[in-house]
Amino acid sequence: MFSLVILLSFLAVSADADFFQFDSISNVSTYYFNYIYCNIWEGDCQPHQDDATQQVPTGDIWSGFPQYYTGMLTAWYCSLGQCCDSGDCRITNNITGLERDLLVKLHGQHLAQSVVLKAIQGFIKNPESNKPLTLSFHGWSGTGKNFVARIVADNLYRDGIKSECVRLFIAPFHFPHARLVDVYKGQLREAIRDMVLRCPQTLFIFDEAEKLHPGLIDAIKPYMDHYDNVDGVSYRRAIFLFLSNIGGGAINEVALDFWHSGQNREDIGMEDLEHLLRAEAMEAEGGFAQSELMSGHLIDFFVPFLPLEYRHVKLCAHDAYAARGLQPDERTLDEVAKAMLYVPKEEKLFSAQGCKSIPQRINFFLP
Repeated sequence: MFSLVILLSFLAVSADADFFQFDSISNVSTYYFNYIYCNIWEGDCQPHQDDATQQVPTGDIWSGFPQYYTGMLTAWYCSLGQCCDSGDCRITNNITGLERDLLVKLHGQHLAQSVVLKAIQGFIKNPESNKPLTLSFHGWSGTGKNFVARIVADNLYRDGIKSECVRLFIAPFHFPHARLVDVYKGQLREAIRDMVLRCPQTLFIFDEAEKLHPGLIDAIKPYMDHYDNVDGVSYRRAIFLFLSNIGGGAINEVALDFWHSGQNREDIGMEDLEHLLRAEAMEAEGGFAQSELMSGHLIDFFVPFLPLEYRHVKLCAHDAYAARGLQPDERTLDEVAKAMLYVPKEEKLFSAQGCKSIPQRINFFLP
């Protein structure tokens, strides 16, 4: 009980000290009720990232207190049974599950399966990493980039993509106006800093990363660099995933060349694609090419996602039916796969949409 009084006093002080800008006293009360209910009592709630009353404020509240006091708060939190052997129940780091999901749920992506697993496994097992892990996913839409990002979140964090240790940014949605880039810089830096202070291991996902303003990427470049800390905060236990369509054409050309030469797509290696993706990213329009993220060689792996073939589309269709508790026959799976558009025009080898629309398309074939 005494600890609870200390916590409430701590919250009251932070509000009175004007660490954050709230519109009203009722907003303060609503925020703190939601925060305690959702994060400490673990009530049945789903905080909305766009609802200010349910967001953990982004600001320098934690940096305003000595580490000794934040340590006391952590100890109090653990006394409620919220800590695990790993140190934080929010973090699961289920590498076995990650390997299984990549193998079973991801189709036609042997390179992504191997690189993502090894990169994350190595990072998790090395607590003394000299920098955050930064991966860049490349390929056509529908080939599995977002799907893999979610698999990673699901296996590293108890609450998956909804975890308060995971943050998804969609470039055209969260940062739509170039004229406001200076405002976005401050917001993004603050959001990342706040999450790193609250979680010992964080995951940041940037979707449609090619549409990020170069100034925005450079604003967070120090967080991905080889620094012990930035303004007293260490970012070395953070994971950054950048998802983009950059290099999709180059990946498809390599896959098509292998097919024409009679080689299996599984024979395509990272040595066939990673240098091409790096070159494509350097030359592409948008934030990537102009950012210090590229010139500073801070991306650890460029992960290629290959175009999906007819057989992979059938596997995706099977998964979509299974997710609804249905067992389709081969004829039905063929009907779904044949309904997709395939390119190039002559070979009709690759699904133009990958597997992206499969869960919706199977509705047409349901009895």
